[in-house]
Amino acid sequence: MVHPEDVQKALTDQTILVSVMHANNEVGTIQPIEEIGRVVKEKSRAVFHVDGVQTIAQVPIDLAQLSTIDFLSFSSHKFYGPKGAGGLYVRKGTRLVSFMHGGEHERGKRAGTVNVAGAVGTAKALALAVSEREEVSKREVELRDRLISGIRHHVPMSILTGHPKLRLPGIASFCFEYIEGESLIMNLDVEGIAASTGSTCSTGTLEPSHVLLAMEIPLELALGSCRFSLGRGNISEDVEKVLEVLPAIISRLRKVSPVYEHATQ
Repeated sequence: MVHPEDVQKALTDQTILVSVMHANNEVGTIQPIEEIGRVVKEKSRAVFHVDGVQTIAQVPIDLAQLSTIDFLSFSSHKFYGPKGAGGLYVRKGTRLVSFMHGGEHERGKRAGTVNVAGAVGTAKALALAVSEREEVSKREVELRDRLISGIRHHVPMSILTGHPKLRLPGIASFCFEYIEGESLIMNLDVEGIAASTGSTCSTGTLEPSHVLLAMEIPLELALGSCRFSLGRGNISEDVEKVLEVLPAIISRLRKVSPVYEHATQ
């Protein structure tokens, strides 16, 4: 979690922008953006940007109340809208320089033909997601908590990463001792279960998660990370399937690990 006092320590008279993820996309921790925004405005002249990609459709955000937020960005695919589309909220009165010149599209801020279909699809998908947010989030939290408690009970030496309570409804992230995350993901894939090591943005890399390393999780433990992400299409049977096959997979992988063999002798 990003602590407001650490943000304050990082501020200088040269700071022009503070950008914070509302919720981490890997471990699911929800950040205290209200407190961080208050520090930014009280201790600097910087503008405050919030990456709301993970939360815009899952966590209530009242921009009238959160008056310290100058910019908030979001992406359509996170709430089942069209891929490749998204939006940027800009608080009235906040100066924003164009980054793409040549035309007066989008109030002179971004030249080029407007993606009308993407914009309409994004707006409609977001409206639907917000209207169903309470119901969907409640169901995802129930599935997530069942998955977390089941893994903790059935898989020894499993460590939940991220805040135990202040986390996104649909993310359960673990580190498993004495296994290699990539092998775990491949074995889960054979069983028809989609998961990832680290964030989905870093899929394909064998490097340990920079997020976990920044959380001071040891390298050898970070290499055994696995992120499960639940959505509106998941049902209780999906969770039961994971809890059915995961313990056996991890047990099998540990048996062929020389590190595990040495540690348990």
